[in-house]
Amino acid sequence: MIAEALALATEEPAGLLPARQQMAFSLGWHIILACFGVAFPTMIFVVHLLGLRGNEVALVLAKRWAKVSAVLFAIGAVSGTVLSFEMGLLWPGLMGKFGDVLGLPFAFEGLSFFTEAIFLGLYLYGWGRMSPRLHLLCLVPMAAAGIFGTFCVISVNAWMNMPTGFRITASGDVVDVEPWKAMFNEGALLQFLHMWLAAFMVAGFVIAAVYAAGILRGRRDRHHRLGFTVPFVFGSVAAVLQPVVGHILGIRLGETQPAKLAAFELADTTEQPAPLRLGGLMIDGEPRYFIEIPNWGSFIARGSFDLPVRGLDTFPASDLPPVNITHIAFQTMVGIGSLLMLAVIVYWLLRWRGRDLLDTRWFCWFAVAAGPLAVIALESGWVATEVGRQPWVVYDVMRTVDAAGDNPGLWWVFGTTLVVYTLLTIGAVLVLRSMARRWREDGEELPSPYGPAALAEDGR
Repeated sequence: MIAEALALATEEPAGLLPARQQMAFSLGWHIILACFGVAFPTMIFVVHLLGLRGNEVALVLAKRWAKVSAVLFAIGAVSGTVLSFEMGLLWPGLMGKFGDVLGLPFAFEGLSFFTEAIFLGLYLYGWGRMSPRLHLLCLVPMAAAGIFGTFCVISVNAWMNMPTGFRITASGDVVDVEPWKAMFNEGALLQFLHMWLAAFMVAGFVIAAVYAAGILRGRRDRHHRLGFTVPFVFGSVAAVLQPVVGHILGIRLGETQPAKLAAFELADTTEQPAPLRLGGLMIDGEPRYFIEIPNWGSFIARGSFDLPVRGLDTFPASDLPPVNITHIAFQTMVGIGSLLMLAVIVYWLLRWRGRDLLDTRWFCWFAVAAGPLAVIALESGWVATEVGRQPWVVYDVMRTVDAAGDNPGLWWVFGTTLVVYTLLTIGAVLVLRSMARRWREDGEELPSPYGPAALAEDGR
């Protein structure tokens, strides 16, 4: 067994491991910023609308959140550009063979990015220069572009899970390409909806966590309470809907990617009905250290209490994903998602009955923790999706080993990426902390040659 593993390792191209490492790092880093690009404009729209209806605190939030959004967008533009180049650099086998199939959604994503940038600029520069209603409406195409751009990217990933829109000849050539069919494949809508809700969970709970931390420090004014409530509402709705969408996606795995489903469920053999295993690891081919709940594995995986879940032993060893990583990532995502769902249900039920848990320190601490927990759930979900599809980069069509190049110099590219992203992270933290500190100290806007404050000073 060891000799076979060593022989397999020697057959891997030199660029495979650095490509995997860089893709995992850069995508995991960028996806957090992408969540804010999807969800933040909608939240800004809500507080700006409240501001136009007479809520001055909400209008202040709209101004400040827009500047935070601009910082995050600028950094996300760098990481997103890196990702676009990475597809061809790291995976030449994939893009060389299927570039014609995947070109359409990537082109639309680029257009969406520029549209979002244009309207973000108009919104930032439009304070005092546009009519209030027109200024507010700048957020609509900005939000729509972020959502559509995300759909384009997710559609590519959905295509990798459920490839369609092409035909491969006996000689291995890709012909009869149908870009629209590939883009709007069967898995695109549900995967996008799953990611869309995840974006609102991450952005909603992270922003709410910032204001919950301020409340813990004694800042219980209207500004902090509204700053907590608006994003927490969005995060709450997404947290309640997310398990439903995730369950539907999980049921489809039984037909589309049964090996991934078996890894999710830690099913070493086919069982009917299958139990739900909480925790656990696959050790020497057997699941160990888990808590078993009878029949519920079948319901979660197949939507029925008596349908079987196919076992890992029914697949060739060469077609199995890394079981433990896939299983742990999946259960981390589901566990955190379930916790957040139950927490928001309790919060809003008690608030409906007249008790606001935001007045209790223990809930504020939980709200602070909810932000990082949502990020962990997001990252775990992507690990489960991507690692669970292995060894395929395009499921049942192209293996990951065939998509990578044979360039050992990619390690230098990965090292450079680590340095650049570290500097970007430090820069973002310093800028955002500086903005927050100035707002806390004197409540003034950051210096700007435009906007209401500047216009007032000019006597206009």
